[in-house]
Amino acid sequence: MKKSFYAYMSRLKHIKRWSLMRNNMEENVAEHSFDVVVVTHALALIKNNVYGGSVPEGEAVLAAVYHETGEAITGDLPTPIKYYDEDITAAYKKLERRAEQTMVDMLPDEMRGGIEKYVLGNVDPYVKKIVKAADKICAYIKCLEEKKSGNLEFEKAGARILETLHSLDMPEVRYFMDHFLDGYMLTLDELN
Repeated sequence: MKKSFYAYMSRLKHIKRWSLMRNNMEENVAEHSFDVVVVTHALALIKNNVYGGSVPEGEAVLAAVYHETGEAITGDLPTPIKYYDEDITAAYKKLERRAEQTMVDMLPDEMRGGIEKYVLGNVDPYVKKIVKAADKICAYIKCLEEKKSGNLEFEKAGARILETLHSLDMPEVRYFMDHFLDGYMLTLDELN
């Protein structure tokens, strides 16, 4: 079992996201995780360099790398199901925590200390907040890309996520959205 951690992590590329919706462009958990890493890093840089914060950028990036680790075991449970009611949410959180711990238990003792806190989310509270915000931004970008390709299935999800993003009291999120979101709506020719 101790040899399985990275094999499981590699399988994130086989786990589809947004499974209840018609997708013009399928997205897997590994792709999503990469996007969250990039946006997390951007948010940490913005917080530190524009707003005088002191977010530990390395910790934020590593927390983002491992933020979906449990899904290597559980798969991706769609948000409408995950938050359908309090009982389901509590049960899923328990399952998610168990899956994360199972993944950590696959690590050799000599490596566990360098990874466990990221998998289990035992990081600086503001780092957690930044990773969650990056996760939401990436979900919103997915909605924008689907709508851009003519898929209106993502219109309401995008509106809900945008509302959540606007409700966050995080200037770095507003900065990212003001400075970078428009680029996601451009074609390759327009980006050049």
